[in-house]
Amino acid sequence: MRSLNRLKWLHAFEATARHGSFTGAAQELGVTPAAVGQLVRSLEDWVGHPLLHRTRSGKERLTLVDEAQNALQDITQGLDKLETGLNKLRGRRSRSVVVVTASQVLMMNWLMDRLNRFSEAHENIDLRLNVTEKLMDVSHGEADIGIRCGQGDWPGVNKTWLMDEEAVLVCSPRLVPPEKMACAEWLAAQKLIHDDTPHPGAGFPSWDDVLMAVGAPEPLESGLHINSTSAVILSALSGRGVAIVRYALVKQLIETGQLIQLHPDRRWSLTWSYYLVTPQQNVLRDEVKVFRDWLLQDVVSGGSRSAVSGIKLPR
Repeated sequence: MRSLNRLKWLHAFEATARHGSFTGAAQELGVTPAAVGQLVRSLEDWVGHPLLHRTRSGKERLTLVDEAQNALQDITQGLDKLETGLNKLRGRRSRSVVVVTASQVLMMNWLMDRLNRFSEAHENIDLRLNVTEKLMDVSHGEADIGIRCGQGDWPGVNKTWLMDEEAVLVCSPRLVPPEKMACAEWLAAQKLIHDDTPHPGAGFPSWDDVLMAVGAPEPLESGLHINSTSAVILSALSGRGVAIVRYALVKQLIETGQLIQLHPDRRWSLTWSYYLVTPQQNVLRDEVKVFRDWLLQDVVSGGSRSAVSGIKLPR
């Protein structure tokens, strides 16, 4: 007799083995680290011996015992086969659905308009959205295709370069007189909005970098710190201050006049780029290829001319 509890145990164990921590597995599975730890301990109780070496170096690090390492490939393949079987149960209808995943800020400020235009042009393909910061949704088949910004070093996915990115200065048109758009002294006197969202390896400029580049004096106040790029953009829209933002995320807002680009001759190139990511182990279905090719063409030529001026063609 099969036990569904054992399936939960195996799912938690396999995720823990890949991440090397209960915390990483919990983020993937959408539960707490304590819940993952309990599931793994239940599996250990059932098999009768520990499956993980638990050591501490800052935060808990986990490594597999020999028996667990030997079994891990079979467990991973078994979970993948279960996923394949579930997809087969969806039958022919699944071939008309494309599940797209992206971060919240990218979905809101760049992708949504394109999804609407794709749906108008391809009424036979149903788009479903998975808004998340995690790549595991793609690498484990929970989404068909994702759009991500970074250095492109994500494991378990195939990636197609989409466009490069750069940072610009923006604020509400209610905040700045037209003659002050390139005034360094005016900029230093404003409330500076700091995006505290991590941008590891992106070369994202700090306000010190920006003020120095435009020849501005020391700022008059400490500014506003926000740990969400979406909230940074909303704060700039509401006139709270001046923000440094990724251009692709505000290009449409600039074009519609909702935001003003300050010092328009100044842009800071980032080492992050946008990529389309797809599961490494699966052959793309025809409708996923249709969406991928349409989005690539739309970025290069059609809907937006590309997110960044002077952008290179896909390589």
